[in-house]
Amino acid sequence: MKSTLQIGNDEKFNASLFFFVIAAAQVGVGIHGFQRVVVKDAGHDAWISVILAALFSHIVVFFMIKTLELYPSNDLYGIHLDIFGKFIGSIVNIIYVLYCTFAFYSVIKNYIEVINTWVFPDLSQSFITTVLLILVIYAFTGGLRVMLGVCFFSFMTGLWILIVVYMPLKYAHYNHLLPLFGHDITSIFKGAYSMTFTIVGFEVINTLYPYAKEKNKVQKYVHLALLCTLFIYLSVILVSLVYFSEAQLERTLWATLTLFTVIKLPFIERIEIIIICFWTIIILPNLCLFAWSAYRGVKRFKNVKGTTFIWLFSILMFIANIPMQSRTQIDDINNFFAQIAFVIVFLYPILLYIMASLKNVLRKGGRKNEKG
Repeated sequence: MKSTLQIGNDEKFNASLFFFVIAAAQVGVGIHGFQRVVVKDAGHDAWISVILAALFSHIVVFFMIKTLELYPSNDLYGIHLDIFGKFIGSIVNIIYVLYCTFAFYSVIKNYIEVINTWVFPDLSQSFITTVLLILVIYAFTGGLRVMLGVCFFSFMTGLWILIVVYMPLKYAHYNHLLPLFGHDITSIFKGAYSMTFTIVGFEVINTLYPYAKEKNKVQKYVHLALLCTLFIYLSVILVSLVYFSEAQLERTLWATLTLFTVIKLPFIERIEIIIICFWTIIILPNLCLFAWSAYRGVKRFKNVKGTTFIWLFSILMFIANIPMQSRTQIDDINNFFAQIAFVIVFLYPILLYIMASLKNVLRKGGRKNEKG
């Protein structure tokens, strides 16, 4: 197959790193305020919606990896070319590149707004964008191994924040969780759908899978990572539900950051400022992985160097960040991205697996007929 990737052993990495990659990719700007959108649909049963969203993620990842196992030396872009042919496959590839670009844009735009609102209200958005893009360029030009290192570093150094999340529990009102299952199943499923923007990121396995050494272990480590992020999001939503009232959560834009404001330490006046600044390390894997996934697609059309791509990509992102300033505009971006992500990340992989399986069966049948 012409679309098959030629990857040397020195470019491959251990499957265990998928745990850190997926965990880092799934935790980003969405965790700052996902409670508001989920509670609007599912109320105090929002924690059930979080579990359901995680369950759907496990199902989708299973189909994603099963599809990739049919093409062990290929990524999603090559699979598209094989299943749909060169013309339609190229169109589908362009759509996926645009999705990765949009995901990058959504992450960086939301984080810039948080920085401007909570830390540096007078700091130019262009300056913040430039700083973030320089970090992405630095990591990207180092190659895939450097980006994997960023994922590992981001995950390990961010664990302390989870401890801080539990500190507001001394003000908890556990009766906020009652009555259990007080909302109908439709509302709970709507809440799970509202988690789309927050939990996407695991789809980067579509472009990373061919680089894994022990491909038979990828499924295990990715599912472990999903369980890890479920624990993180479930912890945050439960603490939020017992600290805030339902009405407060519906009005609080960044509930997670607001939780941090009640924490008072003798040596730190405002710990939320430190956490927000530290969050640059948390979102860096998001940005690097989405940029790299877009690059793998662009390379199918033109054999462009990674350095050239990331500079052009960064210039495009800088220009795109200029016009969008208001909260309403960013909300519209998030809602639109969530709708697209739900189709591309949660629905499409199942359809693709069915088509890839049929193609594989027909291919095997054709070979048997030739032998006969």
